[in-house]
Amino acid sequence: MYQPPDRIRREFDAIAPFSGDEWNHNNHYHGYLLSHVPTRIESALDIGCGTGEFARLLAARAERVTGIDLSPEMIRIARERSSGQPNITYQVADVLEWELPTSSYDCIASVATLHHMALDAVLPKLTRALKPGGVLLVLDLYQSEGIGDLLRSALAILLHQYYARQHPRPAAKPEAERQAWDAHGSGDVYPRVSAVRRLAATLLPGAQVRKHALWRYSLVWTKPVR
Repeated sequence: MYQPPDRIRREFDAIAPFSGDEWNHNNHYHGYLLSHVPTRIESALDIGCGTGEFARLLAARAERVTGIDLSPEMIRIARERSSGQPNITYQVADVLEWELPTSSYDCIASVATLHHMALDAVLPKLTRALKPGGVLLVLDLYQSEGIGDLLRSALAILLHQYYARQHPRPAAKPEAERQAWDAHGSGDVYPRVSAVRRLAATLLPGAQVRKHALWRYSLVWTKPVR
């Protein structure tokens, strides 16, 4: 069901050279995610950080940010683009294998990454790593289910066309970029939001799980303070 880490690593190494900070369906929701992060925090973790776009936003609020990603090429580019922000540390790592310190982060974020792994395996690990009162932020893709999602997808096509006109790319996608994304997309599997909600009700009581227009869902959860 889930692609092996070595395949994901190779695919994102191929995608990395084409990864700019231009508008896309993920960074469209960065502001929404940031609205759930306090103005000043001590530490944050960005899982599947890619070239570090969201990590750099977190670094404006956090004293320390750690970004991890399977792809060495993504991490190399992230370090280059973040050279002016010394409070960010990047590491090539698999979150399922990496030892996360307990109760250490005020914010843990993941953008378009958790669909590569079983949520019931990764979410408990992330909750343990959060400090009491810390916030978990997930933005990811989902699989459509039902007529409502079909209608939402039709609306998303129109919205994509509108936003793409507002944020035009400087040039057409190179063929190599299209091939790299097509190769990756052929193995992707996305969860149903109904399944995410059921799991969240068990593992993350009180979590807010919300569908967004551009084929994304978000999960926001604050760890209780006991």
